[in-house]
Amino acid sequence: MWVNGYHQIRRLLISDICFRANPSRFFQSIQVLYHSSVDSFEDTLPCEWYESKLTVLKKLSRALKDVDLVDGKLEDINGVVIYDDGIKKKMQAFKSLARMFVGSPSIQKKLREEGRFKFPFFGSESEREPLVVNSLTKVSNFLNVSAQQRKLVRCTVCSQVTQYRIWRGALEDILNGLKEEVDWLVEHREVSQGRVLGQQVILSCLRFLSESSVSFEAEKSTSWMRPVPARYAKANASAKWEDVLDMVNDLRRYLEHDEEITVLYHLEKLVSMKEGLLQIKDVFLDNTIGFREVRHQEHLVYRKLSKMLGSPSPCLFSLVMYFLYGRVRDIEVDLCGGFYKEKGEFLCLSMGRILTSTDEKMLERGMKQLDRALGLFEFVWETAGMKETLNLQGHLWCLGAEERSITYRGKTFFVHDLSL
Repeated sequence: MWVNGYHQIRRLLISDICFRANPSRFFQSIQVLYHSSVDSFEDTLPCEWYESKLTVLKKLSRALKDVDLVDGKLEDINGVVIYDDGIKKKMQAFKSLARMFVGSPSIQKKLREEGRFKFPFFGSESEREPLVVNSLTKVSNFLNVSAQQRKLVRCTVCSQVTQYRIWRGALEDILNGLKEEVDWLVEHREVSQGRVLGQQVILSCLRFLSESSVSFEAEKSTSWMRPVPARYAKANASAKWEDVLDMVNDLRRYLEHDEEITVLYHLEKLVSMKEGLLQIKDVFLDNTIGFREVRHQEHLVYRKLSKMLGSPSPCLFSLVMYFLYGRVRDIEVDLCGGFYKEKGEFLCLSMGRILTSTDEKMLERGMKQLDRALGLFEFVWETAGMKETLNLQGHLWCLGAEERSITYRGKTFFVHDLSL
């Protein structure tokens, strides 16, 4: 994750600001930076600096055209993953610099004068920080959900997302994603024994899950009435979720010391699923034990997971993401935004994305990302039984954009120009 690096990049940018704007204040400003809030330091930035850095922002935008950092992975406009650390560092620098431009006096003044907004969106430093959403607890904290309401959220969510098909689907999605990453490493980088062994274990695990799946065809729906042949029962009755847990442990052992481990986004997700696997390791995973017994084992998976997984659990969050969107990814937003109170009991939740181009396809991808983020917060808000109406708004920032608003899936998205 790149969020922690955001502040380091920002410090370097601000150091350069002070030196170029007023060399005599350089060392004094560095002391201020490390001994006071960043907000107070940012207020000292001269307007000339934004004008000088606009060239840098444009250069980075051109170099990164039609590329975006989506939930921890670099992707081009067609969704193809890009494995390039150099491009990733440029992207981090671009988005850090763009955040400072969003907070610049000229852009903030332009937002106020437009008259489209009732609130000073992204006016404070805290509203312009990136946010990685990877647990229900983080969402509840952001929404100020009470302890009692959090219990309601957990109970309701667990009853929905720990269903057997959701559990299996999430696990297989993670394994398929990890397979793509390891295959790319083996094909494009130096082949290592750990990567080759990892490939084999992933394939074995996917095959194991596939062979243990139950057919839902109508003609087989009464298979529980037929006795299981003794030879199958004896040979396969030992198949348990513990076997999958062992494979995950092997995968971690083969890949965790890989020098390019940062590329393997899905390995972290797979390791987080161990929490659930440990709870169900004694449950049978076998389609030869008869339909009725299979359904009993599936219910055991549901019962154990719903009882043991808590709101802070990364495993539970993975299940929520698969339940809502059919894929397992953390959600990242470039500008976390915040709550804004309107008249009566009406709240506005606003979040933002920073894009590298104004291409319509790129704008659509940005809207989809924000829609997933806002949708997750709305899901928790409604599940918690909050009384106030939550108005959701997304903001997309890019250089040279035409100022406009777009309605997508019932939410309003505003497009803003980063130019001064």
